[in-house]
Amino acid sequence: MDLRHSGIGMTSQRTRQRMVERLREAGIRDEVVLSAMLEVPRHLFVDEALASRAYEDVSLPIGFGQTISHPYTVARLCEIARNGRNPGRVLEVGTGCGYQAAVLSRFSREVYSVERVAPLLSRARIRLREIRCRNVRVKHADGHFGLEIVAPFDAIVMAAAATRVPDALTEQLTEGGRLVLPIGTDQQRLLVVTRTANGLQEEMLDDVNFVPLLTGLAM
Repeated sequence: MDLRHSGIGMTSQRTRQRMVERLREAGIRDEVVLSAMLEVPRHLFVDEALASRAYEDVSLPIGFGQTISHPYTVARLCEIARNGRNPGRVLEVGTGCGYQAAVLSRFSREVYSVERVAPLLSRARIRLREIRCRNVRVKHADGHFGLEIVAPFDAIVMAAAATRVPDALTEQLTEGGRLVLPIGTDQQRLLVVTRTANGLQEEMLDDVNFVPLLTGLAM
């Protein structure tokens, strides 16, 4: 029996439920997002040696200097991006291990995710296929440029910190669409950029800590 897929002990449904209860206590209010967090087996997106820690509120290494974000961070990004409605088409910048894309897929019609590190993307593609995320498409690309070929997007979620808002991303939003991104270097904040009929509106939210958004492709 494959214990990673069977969900025994520290990777069980009960452990996942406790994680969701902690998220609710920490202030996550969107029950749709909480249900998505309950459904997605986070332990399958980390190395087997770290599976017992998968449902703690910690970031964990996934290789190539990248991490899987804290469950709270994933839930918060998804809650802000969803904004009380299920988006049609979503872009994620920074696939990483694929976990956040899997969560987004539970309440979005289509999820497109771009990742600059090819080996990470390959692993994520396998994991997403294993848990049957059929509405997620991943691509090896530089996230600064978004994914114009399938734009516009109802929501764009960045999983890496930028020093400025990429123009390409705001241009790929639908009217009413939201870009959620960490911004800053030493001190980072979550920024929400909404495209309205009158232009772009910005709102600064929580303090956060993300790896930096890098340019170019890595093989």
